[in-house]
Amino acid sequence: MDLVVVGLCFVFGLAFGSFANVVIHRVPRDESLVKPPSECPKCATPLQWRDNIPIVSWLLLRGRCRHCGEPISARYPLVELATGLLFAGVGARFGLDWALPGFLLFAWTLFVLAVIDAHTRKIPNRLTYPLTPVLLALIVSAALLHGQPGWALRAVLGGVAAFLVLLAMALANPRGMGMGDVKLAAFIGIGLGYLGWGHVVLGVFAGFLFGGVVAIALIVVRARGRKDVIPFGPYLAAGALVTVLVGGPLIDGYRSMLGL
Repeated sequence: MDLVVVGLCFVFGLAFGSFANVVIHRVPRDESLVKPPSECPKCATPLQWRDNIPIVSWLLLRGRCRHCGEPISARYPLVELATGLLFAGVGARFGLDWALPGFLLFAWTLFVLAVIDAHTRKIPNRLTYPLTPVLLALIVSAALLHGQPGWALRAVLGGVAAFLVLLAMALANPRGMGMGDVKLAAFIGIGLGYLGWGHVVLGVFAGFLFGGVVAIALIVVRARGRKDVIPFGPYLAAGALVTVLVGGPLIDGYRSMLGL
């Protein structure tokens, strides 16, 4: 059954990876997600269904538009594959559990926002505003269906706590952190709060750790200067996703090391 869930999540992720490409391309441009239908980014010819199969169509067309022959970025199948693998990882982590839909949304949203922030240095309210209450509803429902109202309360408090921590940092250093990061932290805190307070702490810490390591590396190789602004959203997202997938063993190992 677990392998079936993982396989279905992977296929489901490929489909949502295709939609992720639409969101990544259109949301920063403030375009509709519904109209027009998917089209070639070069000649604007609408894609037929056979040219819109995740990964497969890009491979069969050898990365070129069927109509104009212009190259289509490898980013499209890579986003689809990455989303499929993320969904498979979440499926392996939770199995057939009430929390599975909420954490699939959690993973998809974080991945999409990370890609958008990396390219535009913005975390769009158009995604965080509607998806945060949807995640909260799914997570609270999962907790109540498990008969654990305490988990639901912890998810709410986790979102509030993560929001307030990053809000304080943003107010103390507005140039180093934007309000988009603060809103993203609330989203992350809800998901990690469902899993436990240790996951909330680890997720936020891991985000700062990943961001710090990459920032230092970029400065060392002179790809960035000390005063350059580096998008923080991708590292917050990475820290949260790593915590969801392997946070339990990491926290248990840390407690064991301390003799707790």
